[in-house]
Amino acid sequence: MSDNVSGVPRLAWRLSVVAAAAFILGPLGAHFGLTKPLTGLAVFALGGVLSLTSAVLGIIGALRHSGEARSAALRGLGIGGLCSIIFISLLARGRSVPRINDITTDTDRPPKFVAALKAPQNADRDMTYPGPSFADQQKRGYPDIAPLLLPIPPSVAYAKALDAAKQTPNWVLTRDDAAALALEGTDTSQLFRFQDDFVIEIREDVGGSVVEMRSKSRDGQGDFGVNAARIRGFFAKLK
Repeated sequence: MSDNVSGVPRLAWRLSVVAAAAFILGPLGAHFGLTKPLTGLAVFALGGVLSLTSAVLGIIGALRHSGEARSAALRGLGIGGLCSIIFISLLARGRSVPRINDITTDTDRPPKFVAALKAPQNADRDMTYPGPSFADQQKRGYPDIAPLLLPIPPSVAYAKALDAAKQTPNWVLTRDDAAALALEGTDTSQLFRFQDDFVIEIREDVGGSVVEMRSKSRDGQGDFGVNAARIRGFFAKLK
């Protein structure tokens, strides 16, 4: 870039480059284990803020300058605008779901974690269900999350659940307790490598079985609807 380009256009262009770098390096660092998932997400979010700033500066620069300076402002607007669209769409997705990270099909008697309590990553975490505050938000945000009724004996339902769990990509089973009709595992997100714990219990019901499931994130206060989607997806397999 020419030294003749200064002020707002130059700033818009440089911020857009930094924003794009953060957009790429944040997820890549988390994906390859160079940083913690939350750190990678924070870098990504910083890129989002910078991209919004560069887009605004790009508009201002394009309106107030001409020639090479205007071209620099437009480049900043192009890169910053693209990153901003991605960032805003993700923010909108997060705002459309409750800011909770522990979802269960039974808020009165939620499935209990056993194997997850022994994981080093959960050493300092309270794995008990948060209670009414989460239950109320879940009922408002995810009214469709409910137990799955199957017209088959509990032992058969457990075998089906175990088989479906083993075939689910990115799931790693950590507990297979046929006597208690319960199984546990972890699910790792593909990009940022966030890990969530889940537990599935098969309970006896009149005329068959009821499948209860609970999914809990290890990081963050919200989950962008991932835990509810995990339960929906697994139940769809069992159906």
